[in-house]
Amino acid sequence: MAFDFRKFLTSSRSGSTQRERALADFRRIMIWIAVIAVVMVAGSLLYLGLTGDLDANLVIATTLGVFFSVLLGSGLFAAAFFSDKSGHDQSVSDATTHENPDRVP
Repeated sequence: MAFDFRKFLTSSRSGSTQRERALADFRRIMIWIAVIAVVMVAGSLLYLGLTGDLDANLVIATTLGVFFSVLLGSGLFAAAFFSDKSGHDQSVSDATTHENPDRVP
């Protein structure tokens, strides 16, 4: 599956349904998050290189730790926004909300 750069640059409003638009936004955001994670890894390795000696274990641990921490934290936030934008939250809310005549306000 090849990356279509033109599709990436076009507006996410080109999808026909709300879910497709939300999914396109989610993919675009995840690509940006991955790019930012790589930049943060490079910055942390540069900082560690300036303040001390780098060995292979430190480079591997820092790369994996920083990259996946940024990806996980930001990705979970993006997934929460995707869930809201795609309409999943509203459909669950509608399914669980019902009028109960015996309920006391």
